[in-house]
Amino acid sequence: MTITIFLGSLLGSMALGMPIAFALLLCGVALMYNLDLFDAQIVAQNVINGADSFPLMAVPFFMLAGEIMNVGGLSKRIVTLAMTLVGHIRGGLGYVAILAACILASLSGSAVADAAALSALLVPMMVRAGHDKARSGGLVASAGIIAPIIPPSIGMIMFGVAGNVSITKLFLAGIVPGILLGLALVVTWALVVRKETLTTPPRASGKEMMRALIDSLWALMLPLIIIFGLKFGIFTPTEAAVVAAVYSLFVATVVYRELKPSDLYDVFLTAAKTTSVVMFLVAAAMVSAWMITVADLPGMVTDLLEPLMDSPTLLLLAIMLLVVVVGTAMDMTPTILILTPVLMPVIKQAGIDPVYFGVLFIMNNAIGLITPPVGTVLNVVAGVSKISMEDVIKGVWPFMVAQLLVLLLLVLFPSIVTVPAAFFSAR
Repeated sequence: MTITIFLGSLLGSMALGMPIAFALLLCGVALMYNLDLFDAQIVAQNVINGADSFPLMAVPFFMLAGEIMNVGGLSKRIVTLAMTLVGHIRGGLGYVAILAACILASLSGSAVADAAALSALLVPMMVRAGHDKARSGGLVASAGIIAPIIPPSIGMIMFGVAGNVSITKLFLAGIVPGILLGLALVVTWALVVRKETLTTPPRASGKEMMRALIDSLWALMLPLIIIFGLKFGIFTPTEAAVVAAVYSLFVATVVYRELKPSDLYDVFLTAAKTTSVVMFLVAAAMVSAWMITVADLPGMVTDLLEPLMDSPTLLLLAIMLLVVVVGTAMDMTPTILILTPVLMPVIKQAGIDPVYFGVLFIMNNAIGLITPPVGTVLNVVAGVSKISMEDVIKGVWPFMVAQLLVLLLLVLFPSIVTVPAAFFSAR
């Protein structure tokens, strides 16, 4: 009965068009009434406590850093560097998109920001070179979702806070899986691009490559600073977000000088608006998370999954399938906030490493950003590139299948994640 009320109130309110944050509040209140525990003070207290978290302070700073990078020329220089390195290969602009996405992922941690930047810069160039517009948009969308996997990752911050898991370990464990997603896109792009008639850009000279490398050196330093600082305990993930924001602001205003003082207000305002949406979601989710614990929903879910508890692989496959289905209808942040408190006790009871599960869970949610019909990143790419949603969905399918196969590979062979994670975490 409790599970029915939880799902019915949540899905019913969403079906009526209620914003997800309010749906989460309503879900928590419905559970309170069911258990005869309703108290407005409890609701208010949990909302306040939900946003009152030191690790969550990383979210606004990473979002600010992403905005500064896009406006201040850091993203543009990364794309230029990728163009000089691989742009001359057949289908080279696709490889540029993948390489640039991997580098940008290590700068911002936001799939939406990266996809928007790459769509604006690369899709028109790919179309002029002879690439199918829908397929180009699909590639850029699937490349953009690498951002939540490679550190720094806003999604991993959310999961770490909601599941009480080390954010630093999650960051370091996401490096190899993020690279594997990029390699899967490279292989898939190489297969689909063979059928196209293309105009290949000329090979960049050694001098042009060196100039692009030197020009982008300041931007490339940022991921090295973050990973080095996290690995050796110089700063926490929250402090790393502040470093990223201050560093990108310094580079954009003093070194590249593309971010003018008059632009700062708009940049800060955009970052603040995006942050407010995310933080209100987090605060609202704390009400339902508290009630999930009080109502012992994790225990009920554990009882339902009892037949799979002796086989961690089958259990993970079942959970990943559930998240894929949920990802078709729900955005990444609410999915993390709703499912993490329910699933973490199950994972711990089954003896599965929470960091390993966190990487798989975030990867699955990232893929959900390009699964129709919701697909936030699909909507961003369609809007920025002026492609119909139907065409983008057609173009993204082969790349999404490749990324799902990588997810399946990581479920079947956990050492691909755990061994490199232990290496990066060791001091």
